[in-house]
Amino acid sequence: MLYVIICEDVPNSLENRLKTRPAHLKRLETLKAQGRLILAGPHPSIDASDPGTAGFTGSLVVAEFPSYEEARAWADADPYNEAGVYAQVTVKPFRRILP
Repeated sequence: MLYVIICEDVPNSLENRLKTRPAHLKRLETLKAQGRLILAGPHPSIDASDPGTAGFTGSLVVAEFPSYEEARAWADADPYNEAGVYAQVTVKPFRRILP
């Protein structure tokens, strides 16, 4: 089943986010290689694809997991979460309709 992982950053997370980014991307690449990643990316703090020093307010991941528990465990073990970048992480089942 698909799950959406909605992550909200703590204030002023940019420095910590940039430091932890390689490990975060490595995990996403693993999901992609397994054919389980639908989409992933950050939420810029401002209306720009590159927000510069304004940073980000969170992230979104949509991926396939065998169960809610496994999706939750994957989200909890994310390097951003472990490094304190995220203030809150929500995991929900997702039913894809389009495209």
